[in-house]
Amino acid sequence: MDTVSLGGLTTSAQGLGCMGMSEGYGPTSWDDAIATVHRALDLGVTLIDTADAYAFGHNEVLVGRAIAGRRDQVQLATKTGIDRTGSDTWVLRGEAGYIKRACDASLLRLGVDHIDLYYLHRPPQTAEIEESVGAMAELVKEGKIGHIGLSEVNGELLRRASAVHPVAAVQSEYSIWSRDLETTVGDALRELGVALVAYSPLGRGFLTGTVDVGTLPAGDARRRLPRFQTADNQAIADAIRALAQARDVAPAQLALAWVHARGARLGVPVVPIPGTKRVKWLEQNVGAAGIELTAEELATLDGLAAQTVGSRY
Repeated sequence: MDTVSLGGLTTSAQGLGCMGMSEGYGPTSWDDAIATVHRALDLGVTLIDTADAYAFGHNEVLVGRAIAGRRDQVQLATKTGIDRTGSDTWVLRGEAGYIKRACDASLLRLGVDHIDLYYLHRPPQTAEIEESVGAMAELVKEGKIGHIGLSEVNGELLRRASAVHPVAAVQSEYSIWSRDLETTVGDALRELGVALVAYSPLGRGFLTGTVDVGTLPAGDARRRLPRFQTADNQAIADAIRALAQARDVAPAQLALAWVHARGARLGVPVVPIPGTKRVKWLEQNVGAAGIELTAEELATLDGLAAQTVGSRY
């Protein structure tokens, strides 16, 4: 696995998103999840991504157990700012005191003494972003975190945050059918030299061509997403499958290869973090890192975003 630099943090060119190991996408298995993290490390996938909001902290506990004894092989990323306690309504928090308490709680759940990349999970509703990043800067000075990240911010917020402390990476949804960030934050990423960490690079599985909404378990979050509630998007998955068959690769690998290739187009490092809870899909995803797409393939895939029907949420 090649490596890239996220604001001075050297990580694998592809990471592993761990949310689905605890919630969101149907039944989970602790043992399968641990095996998947271990296999990721064996294959050189060292950027492991979690958050305190994932299953109310369960995911951080799981990741902490999975990396125990192998901490020196991992660039550990987690997030704070989504407060799910007290009601069914999530509060996007950013007060300095909250962030510091949340960091200490994450360190405890993860069983580590520092976090390599600590994200503010969403733009805060309860504080200005300068206060939030200021608190994170203090955590850097205290040695509790190594680098600061933001998630789902626009260019204005990124510039304001970067005036307080350098930002290593912005994590946003980015895939063949989710390209909003190119216009909302792309210029600021280039201007400031901030890397992009792309979550849901496979469109929450839709771009793999293996997701049938009608057969998803009742608790699967995708059943509620607008893009999964229409048959109009099937043409996108079909187009990816056709190109993949011509290359004799899996549709998921082709979709991931597109994300890997976007670094040259966006002018910043791009690290996809496909999520999976099974070893076989992890191994397939890793295989995408060595696929180089032709100009014709890139042009075809670039055009698919315009065909997307429905919002992300």
